[in-house]
Amino acid sequence: MTIHRTIKTARELVEAGLVGESLEAAVDEVARRYAVAISPAVAGLIDPADPADPIARQFVPDAAELAVLPEERADPIGDAARSPVKGIVHRYPDRVLLKALHACPVYCRFCFRREMVGPKGLGVLSEAELDAAITYIAARPEIWEVIFTGGDPLALSPRRLSDIMRRLKRIPHVKVVRFHTRVPVVEPERVGAALVDALKAGGKTIYVALHANHPRELTEEARAASARLIDAGIAMVSQSVLLKGVNDDVDVLAALMRAFVETRIKPYYLHHPDLAPGTGHFRVTVQEGQALVAALRGRISGLCQPAYMLDIPGGFGKAPIGPAAIVPDGEIFAVTDFRGTEHAYPPKG
Repeated sequence: MTIHRTIKTARELVEAGLVGESLEAAVDEVARRYAVAISPAVAGLIDPADPADPIARQFVPDAAELAVLPEERADPIGDAARSPVKGIVHRYPDRVLLKALHACPVYCRFCFRREMVGPKGLGVLSEAELDAAITYIAARPEIWEVIFTGGDPLALSPRRLSDIMRRLKRIPHVKVVRFHTRVPVVEPERVGAALVDALKAGGKTIYVALHANHPRELTEEARAASARLIDAGIAMVSQSVLLKGVNDDVDVLAALMRAFVETRIKPYYLHHPDLAPGTGHFRVTVQEGQALVAALRGRISGLCQPAYMLDIPGGFGKAPIGPAAIVPDGEIFAVTDFRGTEHAYPPKG
C-alpha cells in the first residue's frame, strides 16, 4: 500500500497495515500518551511482513512504551536545569541549544524529549519568547555556536528560518549555526532551494547533523536531499542512537556509517540511549555498546568511526564512553590493536 499522508492515529496505522487489528487498542493507549507521526517516506520503508523490521521499531508505537522503569525520567538529559530562558539550553560555555519549536514531521518511539514534543508538547516559541532567546545569545560574547534542536528545526517554514537566521546575523560572536534534523530522511522533498537559502540567510558557517539509525534510511531520495545541502556549501555530520533491535549489530552499524560517508556526511555521535520514559526495550548496556564500537575499529575506515557518547542525567553534559584502547600498566601502557592483541607502549627492549 502506498501512503500519501502522515499517519497519526492507531486507526490509520491499522488501515495502513502497520498494526494488526488486535493491537489497535493498546497502540491507541500509547498514542494518547506520546505523539505519533509517520511520514509517507518512512511508511514506504517499513516491511509490514517483518515483525522485527528496524524501521517500524523506530516509529510504530508499541505497548512496551507504557512500561515506565524507576530510573526513567521525563527530562532525562536535564534540559530544564540548564534553561535560563524559554527555548535556550546553555549547558556548555561556548554554545547554546535554541529550541524554536517542539514539533517534528515524525516521532521516534525512543525520543528523549517525548514528554515535551508533539501536539501536547511545549509548542512553538512566541515572538516575545524568541526575542528573549535571541537577546540572551546577543548578550553573551562567549557563545560561538547556536544549535537548533527541538523538535525538528527544519520543520519550520523557510520564511521563519530565514527570519531567525537574519537575526543571528546581527550577532558577530556567533560564528557557527548547527541544525539537528531528520528531515532529509523523513521528508526529503522539503529540502529545496527555499530551505537552503533560509539556512544560509545569516551568512554564518552552517552544519546540519542528520539523525539516522539504520542504513535503509539513507535512500536515494535522502541522499539526494543531503546532496542539495552539501552542494550548497553546508557541511553535514551524523548522529545516531544505539538501539536494541535496530542497529545493535556490528554489520548494521558498519553499513550505516559507510552509508553516511558515501553520502558525504561525517559520522559524529553514536548516542547511548537516554533514560526517557517507556524506552527500556530499546536500551543496550554500556558494555554491549562498547563491544560494538570496539568491533568497528579496524573493520571500517577511520572516516566511518563515530564517538560513542552518553548524556549524563541531570544536565551535566555528554561524556565519551567508548572502550579505552590504552590503559596504564605500571610505568608503561598496554595498547590493544583492532584484532584485540595487547602491546606494550613504549615497546620493551
